[in-house]
Amino acid sequence: MDYLNLLNEPQRRAVEHVEGPLMIIAGAGSGKTRVLTYRIAYLLQKGVDPFNILALTFTNKAAKEMRKRIEKVVGNEAKNIWMGTFHSVFAKILRSEAPKIGYPSSFTIYDSDDSKTLIRQIVKEMNLDDKLYKANLVLGRISAAKNKLISVAQYRNDKTIQADDDAAMRPKIGEIYHQYHQRCFKAGAMDFDDLLFNTNVLFRDHPDALNKYQNMFKYVMVDEYQDTNYSQYLITRKLAAKDRNICVVGDDAQSIYAFRGADISNILNFERDYPELEIVKLEQNYRSTQNIVQAANSVIKNNKEQLRKSVFSENEEGNLIEVIKANSDNEEGKLVAHSIFEEKMNNHLSYEDFAILYRTNAQSRAMEEALRKMNIKYRIVGGLSFYQRKEIKDLIAYMRLTVNPNDEQALRRVINYPKRGIGDTTIEKIIIAANETNHTIWEVTSNIHSFGFGRASGAIDDFATKIKSFAILAEQNDAFEVAKHIAKASGVIEDLYADKSIEGLARYENIQELLNGIKEFVDDPEKEDKSLASFLQDIALITDVDTKKDDDGEYVTMMTIHSAKGLEFRNVYIVGMEENLFPSQMMIQSRADLEEERRLFYVAITRAEKKLTLSYATSRYQWGNLRACEKSRFLDEIEPAFLNFKFSDGQGAFDKVLKRKSPLLGTTTAAAPIRKATNYTPPADFVASDTSNLAEGMRVEHPKFGFGTVAKMDTQGNSIKAIINFEEAGEKTLLLSFAKLRIHS
Repeated sequence: MDYLNLLNEPQRRAVEHVEGPLMIIAGAGSGKTRVLTYRIAYLLQKGVDPFNILALTFTNKAAKEMRKRIEKVVGNEAKNIWMGTFHSVFAKILRSEAPKIGYPSSFTIYDSDDSKTLIRQIVKEMNLDDKLYKANLVLGRISAAKNKLISVAQYRNDKTIQADDDAAMRPKIGEIYHQYHQRCFKAGAMDFDDLLFNTNVLFRDHPDALNKYQNMFKYVMVDEYQDTNYSQYLITRKLAAKDRNICVVGDDAQSIYAFRGADISNILNFERDYPELEIVKLEQNYRSTQNIVQAANSVIKNNKEQLRKSVFSENEEGNLIEVIKANSDNEEGKLVAHSIFEEKMNNHLSYEDFAILYRTNAQSRAMEEALRKMNIKYRIVGGLSFYQRKEIKDLIAYMRLTVNPNDEQALRRVINYPKRGIGDTTIEKIIIAANETNHTIWEVTSNIHSFGFGRASGAIDDFATKIKSFAILAEQNDAFEVAKHIAKASGVIEDLYADKSIEGLARYENIQELLNGIKEFVDDPEKEDKSLASFLQDIALITDVDTKKDDDGEYVTMMTIHSAKGLEFRNVYIVGMEENLFPSQMMIQSRADLEEERRLFYVAITRAEKKLTLSYATSRYQWGNLRACEKSRFLDEIEPAFLNFKFSDGQGAFDKVLKRKSPLLGTTTAAAPIRKATNYTPPADFVASDTSNLAEGMRVEHPKFGFGTVAKMDTQGNSIKAIINFEEAGEKTLLLSFAKLRIHS
C-alpha cells in the first residue's frame, strides 16, 4: 500500500472513499489519472472482484494507460476490469444483447463517412436539394437528437422540432431520419450515436438486461464527466442505481464539447441526483508554473456557471506569458517559427517540446509555411486518419461484408471494385429491386438469378459467391489469415500493385501496413477474441488521439485546441488570439456560448508546462480578402502582471532574431519586414489622399512611417496593396483600404 504515500491529502481522500457516490473535481494538471488508477487498485486490494468494476474513459489511449498503471500495482487482475470508452464498452455489451432489440450480434459500426454517404443516397432518392440538405448538417441534426434520446417517432411528432426544421427550410429532416434509421436497421448497422442510444433502449425495454449489468458493475467510475451527454448520463445513472457506488471525475472548467452534445449541467447538478454525495477537490496543479496557473485562474473566474475551486501551483514562478503582435497572419507564422527556433537553440530543447494550438484547422496554413521555410519538422494532429484512406476503406469494406453481408454501405463500395462490369445503373436496379420486394440488397445480390438481371447476373453472382466463401473462411480462422486471403482473392492487392506511380506504391504499402496491424492484433496476448469481427470493432472505435504515435521523431505538434485536451507540452503557442476568431464569431450567440469559448481558452493555457506564448495579427485573410483584426477580449482578461508585451509593438524585439545566422539553414533567415522605430510626427494639416490612382514611383507620406516611395502595386482579388520604401521605417506592405497616405507626387 506504499502508493498511498505518493498522494497528497485530497488525492488520498478520493482514493480511500469507496462506498457511496463521490465527485472528484480535478483541476488541470492535478493528477486525476493517478487518483483514478490508485482508486481502482485500492478497490482490488480491498477484495473487490475486478469483474465488478466499470471504468469509463473518453479515449482508448487513456484506458490503456490506466490499465498499465494498475497492473504495476496489483498485477494481472487488472486485465479483468471492464475498462474502456463509452462506445467500446457498450458496443461489447450490445454484441451480447443486440438480438433482444432486433439487431444481429455481428452488427456493423458505421463511421461518419458511412453515415454521410447513406444520407446523400437518401437525399438523392427523395429528390431533395443536396445543397439545402447537406449530409454534414443532416447528420449533425440526427446525432443531436439521438444524444438527447429523441427517437424517429418523437422527432417527427414534436411540434417544436418540426417548427425549427420548417424555419430552416428543411422540413424533410424528420423523414430523412426515418429513412436513415430504417436503412441502418435493415443493414444490421449502428452508427456511433446508436451504440449509446440502443444501450438506453436495451436497458429501458429489457429490465432483465439492466438488472444483469447492475449486479455485475457494483462500482462505476466515469472520467471526464463534464464531457458526457444526456445519453451517457442516463446510462451511468441507471447502472449505478442499485449500489450507488458511482465515482465521477471531471473539471467543469474544461467542458468544451457542447457542439458534440456534451452537457455541462451533468457535472454542475450531480449533487441533485446524489444528495449524500461526497465532494473532493484536487486543486494543486503539478504540471504548470505559477504564472501559467494564475493566468488561467484570472481568465476562468469570469465564468458565472462553474464549481468554484482555487487551483494553485507550488512549482517555480516561471516565465511571464509572452504576447506577440503581428501585422498579418503570415507574419504571425514567421514570428512564431523564429521564436520556436530560438527557444530550442537557447535552451537545448527538442522540437517535441513545442506545440502550436489554434481555434480552427484553417489557421495551420500560415504556420506550416513558416515552419517549412525554417526546415522545422512538424506534425498536424487531426489530419486524414490512416483508416480513412480510400484503399484502406476499400479492403475493410470487404471484411465488413464478410462479417455482415447485409452491410449496405460496404456492399455498394466494393461490388464493382476492382471493376467487374457491374455499373452504377445495375447497382441502382439492385437497390430498387430490394426496396420493392422488401429484401436487403444482399438478399437480392446473393439470389440474383431470381431477379432477372440478364448479362450482369454472372458478375454479380461471382461476387456474391466470393463473399460467401470469405464468410466460411472467417468462421474457422483468425483475423489475419482471413484478411490476407480477402486482400488477394478480392483482387485489391493485384489492382494496387499494377499502379506503378508513387501514389500507387504508397497505397500498396498502406495495405501492407494494414495487414501488419491485423497481425499485431492477432499476436496481442491480451486479445482473447482474435476474430475478424473483433478486429473490425476495435478499429471502428479508434479515435485520432489513439492513433497518435509517440516515436515519429522530433517535430513540432500542431492541432486545434479541442484536439489538445488531455495533452501537455513544455512550450505552448496559442495563435490567432483575435476577436471573432477566438472567441469564435460563430460561437458567441449567448452567454453559455461565450463561457464555453472561455473554457476552451482555459484548456489551451493549461496545456503549457514551462512557457506559454500568445499571438495575434492585426490583419488576416478571410475568403481571399484581407480584414482588419482586433485582439481577443480574452487577452484583456488575463491579469497584466502575468504578461510580457515586449513583442506587442513589433519594434526591435525580433530584429536580432530575424537577422541572425541560422545553424540549420546556414544562411541569413528570411523574414517578413519588421517595423523599425520612427520618431515621425505628421504635420497638423495632414489629410489622407484618395489612393485609387496610386502608382509605382509616387512619393507618399504616412502619419507614422513618414516619407517613402511606392516600389510596387499588388492587386489580389478586391485587395490592393502597396509596397513602399520608407526613408526611416524601411519597406512596408500596406493595404490601401486601411492605409492613410498623402500623395506628394
